[in-house]
Amino acid sequence: MNIRTTTDPITLRDVYDIETHPCIYEGDGDNGVEIYFESDQTRNEYLTLEPHDPKILIGNDSEDYVAEG
Repeated sequence: MNIRTTTDPITLRDVYDIETHPCIYEGDGDNGVEIYFESDQTRNEYLTLEPHDPKILIGNDSEDYVAEG
């Protein structure tokens, strides 16, 4: 599933004209998110952000996996 968000994650303002604003796509093509920005400046700010405490999740995505717990 692909998700499109038109709220700039830096300014938290809505982007109404997506044809003329920068965006990025994060995902693998089948599943991902398309994020629109007010300007190239806010897009670049977003791209330089690093998580404060990054986590790496490891799991089992096979069809027969049953979560326990």
